[in-house]
Amino acid sequence: MTLRIDIVGLPSERVHFAASPLAELAAMLHALSATDHHPDLAGWAAGVRATLPAELTERFQEAEFLWRSSRADFLIPARPRTTLEAELDDVDRIDDEDYVAAALITTCGSNRVTFAGRSPLADPVARDRALDLAQARGAAQEAFAERMLADPAAVRARVRQTLEWSAQAFFDAAWPSVLPQLTADLRHKADLRDRRGLGAALGAVSPMVRLEADGNAIILDKLQDHTADGRDSGVTFLPSVFGHPHLVAVHAAGWRPVVQYPVARAVAPEAVSLETMQLRLEALAHPVRLRLVRTLARGPHTTGELAHAWDLTPPEVSRHLAALRRAGLLTTERRGRYVHYRLDLSATTTLGADLLAAVLR
Repeated sequence: MTLRIDIVGLPSERVHFAASPLAELAAMLHALSATDHHPDLAGWAAGVRATLPAELTERFQEAEFLWRSSRADFLIPARPRTTLEAELDDVDRIDDEDYVAAALITTCGSNRVTFAGRSPLADPVARDRALDLAQARGAAQEAFAERMLADPAAVRARVRQTLEWSAQAFFDAAWPSVLPQLTADLRHKADLRDRRGLGAALGAVSPMVRLEADGNAIILDKLQDHTADGRDSGVTFLPSVFGHPHLVAVHAAGWRPVVQYPVARAVAPEAVSLETMQLRLEALAHPVRLRLVRTLARGPHTTGELAHAWDLTPPEVSRHLAALRRAGLLTTERRGRYVHYRLDLSATTTLGADLLAAVLR
């Protein structure tokens, strides 16, 4: 089963490789919603969820099907911009028919959703079918589809606001460290294309992507049989750090074909030694240190703040923090005269999902 993107007569330079802030934000939202797909991001996801404002958490539950199982096409830009705001402005320029159709595909849970040329916004039969399909997926999908078909402008504005709040909550902090990785990958792909041809660049994207022997099509191994047309519009490839291991393809009629692919992973970190594991387990076995860890999982604290929170003396807290630091479970940051301690969620994650859930409860 394959997705075939027709590129007959398309110059190789019109197969673009570019970075997209919006596509990476969509990958982050997916990782937050489908945590079972991304066990390597469990620590990051737990840390983000622990600090999300309540209203943003509600927004996620309200519309997470736009990015949970697949991505709505408008979240994967064919013409990436350098800023998230510029890409969201481009989304605002999509007409209601195309936006609603893209949203309904993910809301109704199938890329085979069609309405026989009828508009769910204007035709009662198409509207009822869309609502029936959404209802079969769940009450949240049905409610979202009803609101979208009744007032698409209001829903579009609300979705944009949710994305902007997500940027403020976690994307803006992560993007500066993600962008250099994407840029390095883009340089690598461009170098391969220039020196060895498009086939070599596509082969480096993923083992699931290849150039047809005659050079007339790009083939993706996907659980579908479909042909998309990139002959006039070109094709865009977007690297992603948070999207690993997914290969996401946008190929609806009228949309420029876009493929979001995972960047190559760095060498796996060195395995944790038995001595370090023992130190960590012993550090967490003490009930006072476990209480401190639960507090630090929610944000940085000073020794004095921890002492006040748990009715301890500062020297007591310092001793317990020293044990946690020796075990490699804490990070520190000096702010003026004060040292702030924070739980290292990535280190804690290696001890198991149940422990992480317990300290974040």
